[in-house]
Amino acid sequence: MSQIDDLPDTVAAAAFRRLVTHLQKRHDAENIELMGLAGFCRNCLADWIREAGFEGDKSAARAVIHGMPMEQWKTRYQGEATPEQLARMEDSLKKNQEMG
Repeated sequence: MSQIDDLPDTVAAAAFRRLVTHLQKRHDAENIELMGLAGFCRNCLADWIREAGFEGDKSAARAVIHGMPMEQWKTRYQGEATPEQLARMEDSLKKNQEMG
């Protein structure tokens, strides 16, 4: 059991909400950059809330995390990924797989 498991659910939920709110304000932190650096992005968070019991579909979960429908967010904020960004993302995803 990790120390994170010792956090009360209310504390963990508050931290998660703050993370999502932060990402909703920091549109310059693009998903491809998050994936390349940390191996997760807003879409991953949407998948994780669904896995945790969110009853909406993928589109609804992404709207919760992005603060707007995904297509609207992509139009406003998502640039075209460069080959370098895609390569960093692939390397980062490999690290995720190595972690198990």
